[in-house]
Amino acid sequence: MTNIETPTYLQDAAQLLSADGFKLTGTWYHGTSSDLTDSIMDKGLIGSGDAELNKMAKQTMAAIGNSYTERKEPIFLTQSKELAYYWANEKAELRKTRFGSDATPVVVELTLPEDLASKVKTDVGAATMLLTGNDPYIEYIQALYTQNKILLPKLDPTSIDRMAYLNVLGLAYLSVDVPADHLNLLTR
Repeated sequence: MTNIETPTYLQDAAQLLSADGFKLTGTWYHGTSSDLTDSIMDKGLIGSGDAELNKMAKQTMAAIGNSYTERKEPIFLTQSKELAYYWANEKAELRKTRFGSDATPVVVELTLPEDLASKVKTDVGAATMLLTGNDPYIEYIQALYTQNKILLPKLDPTSIDRMAYLNVLGLAYLSVDVPADHLNLLTR
């Protein structure tokens, strides 16, 4: 399991987590890498917005003789700052590995107007996490539930209710871009 020490100001699982999962408050969070912050706060959150990683993937595929078709990926969201920090840590580590950057994890808060909030969807694409049975995020979620003395429900990917991906696992997405005026970078 990934050993992540979430900064105190981002720890909210104890307030959000119950036997029903993570409470929805109407506020959403996105975890990312610090070296993308300036662009995000200037241009907003844009699906498939890591241009450097996309360029690297395209070059790698060309080098091995394969074509690469860039797809617009949705924006990952969660209702928990603590869960967003997990994904921010993953993104920062990826960028450190790929580019040697000194990136750190950062969390962006989204305050969405109703027209955008109504487009947030539960991320059922996470079924593969459950199928492997050995996914670091599922282990992280299990640890959060255990730490808060709550039993993580058994999640069978063949019969899980689609809302469990949001409520129990805190996984959502948005297929439209989010303008910068709806974003706030969380700092101490």
